[in-house]
Amino acid sequence: MNFKEDFLQLVWKYQYFDKKSLLTTDGQNVQIMNVGFHNQSEGPDFRDATVVLDGVSLHGHVEVHRLASEWKQHAHGGDPAYNSVILHVVWENDQEVLRNDGTPLPTIELKGKIYLEIWRNYEQLLDFKSDLPCAHALGMVPEIIRFSALEKALVERLQEKSEMILKILDQTKGDWEETAYRWLFTCFGFKINSQPMGELAALVPYKILQKHRTQVSALEAMLLGQAGLLPEKSDEPYVQHLISEYNFYQKKFGFTTNMLRQHWTFMGARPTNFPTLRIAQLAAILSKAPNLLQAVMEDSREFSVFKKLLQVPPSDYWKYHYSFAKPTEKIASKGISGSSLELLIINFVIPLWFAYGRYFEQSEWQERCFDLMQTIPAENNFIIRKYGEKGWKAENAFDSQGMIGLFRNYCQPQKCLSCKIGQSLLKGQSK
Repeated sequence: MNFKEDFLQLVWKYQYFDKKSLLTTDGQNVQIMNVGFHNQSEGPDFRDATVVLDGVSLHGHVEVHRLASEWKQHAHGGDPAYNSVILHVVWENDQEVLRNDGTPLPTIELKGKIYLEIWRNYEQLLDFKSDLPCAHALGMVPEIIRFSALEKALVERLQEKSEMILKILDQTKGDWEETAYRWLFTCFGFKINSQPMGELAALVPYKILQKHRTQVSALEAMLLGQAGLLPEKSDEPYVQHLISEYNFYQKKFGFTTNMLRQHWTFMGARPTNFPTLRIAQLAAILSKAPNLLQAVMEDSREFSVFKKLLQVPPSDYWKYHYSFAKPTEKIASKGISGSSLELLIINFVIPLWFAYGRYFEQSEWQERCFDLMQTIPAENNFIIRKYGEKGWKAENAFDSQGMIGLFRNYCQPQKCLSCKIGQSLLKGQSK
């Protein structure tokens, strides 16, 4: 049995087996009227199916297993969610399964009934030893199906990110301004420091920074001080000023909880990605944006506008420093790079739009996300290169984000038969 349960689920869903003279294991004639709705969450695999057993119509759920004995192994007998199962679909009926009342659960065995072409396609076209199991056969998949799979993976990726945003919204008790601010910090961590960046934003409320928006050194002092990144003392006048400013605002606003340097990752990060420089860049952005939420949600619809909003030069000190140390000979930062800007739009702006649309049930925000993503160049990472090497090029961020979603949620965990590309390869030319 060199196959997974999801293969049998697909065989049942699309009826890829011989149904002539179909009988249950105890000899009842079977007519399949409705296979049911494929359930992707907990509970029976297919809900609201209809079958006719020996002329008696039954409406309920269908459970699929490789072996009938897995019903007992998975403790379905003691789960009320499975009381309405009307049919057990298995590859091999190795054990009789009884209902809670002691009567046999109607079972059909698929062993020897699955179409040969389906078997051949499963074995030949899906290489589960590869991190891209269908890579060698991608060229056989119609472009419209690949696009459909890409779009589905992209929407799921945006839903995952929007869930993170809506969780922040819940923590801020429905404050969208504070939520946008915290999400910006999380995204500015660029994976390596995303978690501590989010924690820092929670320690320094957006409303406090807004009050001192015109004083970029005050923003730097509060953020770097609460981040635990300000040195205790320094010979540099500007750093001495930041230390003094932080001590003042710490008392003024009653800052009691601050982070430690150990919370942050410097090792392995490029100097341009040091948290000290990133925080200084954030302070500069906040100093130029009177209202962050309005700028992102209402004022900005085009790439050029986001460039003006996010690509703000930091204060003079950070033009020649990555951290509190010896200044660099070359300019350290004129603002975030072009590639970082694109990533921020992809990871900060677009998920925020998507979450906002979900929350207020306004579907036009989803289309707005898709439109903007098609104007942003595709990312260049190992995932995008893997697909490119197989002839599937990412033209823009819509494509590259969809590919990342496909790879992480389908290819890597080998959920090929939940992917429209894998389903298409399995079906082949069968009717």
